Amino acid sequence: MKPEDLERLVTQTMPYGKYKGRLIADLPGHYLNWFARVGFPPGDLGRLLALMQEIDHNGLSPLLEPLRRNADRR
Repeated sequence: MKPEDLERLVTQTMPYGKYKGRLIADLPGHYLNWFARVGFPPGDLGRLLALMQEIDHNGLSPLLEPLRRNADRR
């Protein structure tokens, strides 16, 4: 994980699928867990989804709030 990946979770949107257009940080846990079961897509998107699944699974989503506030100010 790169430090900038955490910022990307609160700024990058899902490019396709049922949750197209939703921030990766706002994807529901069941959707992230589905990817964990069937396999994450290749590349950066898959890496970010896997990171968000790990954060969500461990109840660490509130740690992204300061980054959300900073992203909103831009």
